[in-house]
Amino acid sequence: MKNNLIIVGKILNTHGIKGVLKIMPITSDIKRFSKTDYLIIKDEMYSIESVFYKDKFVFIKFKEFDNINDVLKFKNQFVYIKEEDRVKLKKDTYFISDLIGLNVFDTEKNKLGKIINIIENPANDLYEIEDEKGNTHLVPSVKEFVKEIDLKSGIIIKPIKGMFE
Repeated sequence: MKNNLIIVGKILNTHGIKGVLKIMPITSDIKRFSKTDYLIIKDEMYSIESVFYKDKFVFIKFKEFDNINDVLKFKNQFVYIKEEDRVKLKKDTYFISDLIGLNVFDTEKNKLGKIINIIENPANDLYEIEDEKGNTHLVPSVKEFVKEIDLKSGIIIKPIKGMFE
């Protein structure tokens, strides 16, 4: 079932004695938990009864559980939603999970490597690209360098001198 699921958080701990879970969100839209009526844990779907936010954490109570003993088993588990329920993106924006693993080519169609990580920064993201020798290179996600993104065929960039040396 995990093939069509998207991770949206990780359960860190319980909160109180009534079955509330403390979740670290793994999403750019922390309020998304208020926009869904379920979460999936270990291939089982649970109905959300209530959600509240404190600091950078999300606290969720499921309808199926009423005490701490029922939810202790979920500590350190990831929470998922179905892929079709993830947020819709604006044009030319992508989910990090869709970019990781894409091949990267220069404008001459020479393979430069593969995206292994995306570092999120306030100004712009950085694509961490690993070449075939295992060296990593950082490429800013800006139009000056990233010329085309195709989720099927890969990313075309225009590197400057020294970027891949």
